[in-house]
Amino acid sequence: MRAALVTRRRVIFGDRDFAELVVWRLPEPVPPTTHGFKYRLVYIVDGVRVVGFDNERRKGDHWHRDGREMPYRFSGVDQLLDDFIEAVEAWRRDHGKD
Repeated sequence: MRAALVTRRRVIFGDRDFAELVVWRLPEPVPPTTHGFKYRLVYIVDGVRVVGFDNERRKGDHWHRDGREMPYRFSGVDQLLDDFIEAVEAWRRDHGKD
């Protein structure tokens, strides 16, 4: 099996902020993860990542908010997308963007 694109989307919120969501299904997990997905979900404001979810080799699943990095428990693509949307909505509320 080869890597297969699950989703690639860009959502424009305004002139200075957008989200980009990219998820791939992989033939083998990216260590130390045990699932077969590689993902990068980011919300960018004025050129700066303010919210992000990703998994990197050696780091595993984690997420970012305002420069802080925290562990993330991956439980499926649908939940990942829901968690990202919730985190972006919370950031926008906290920063007066809604």
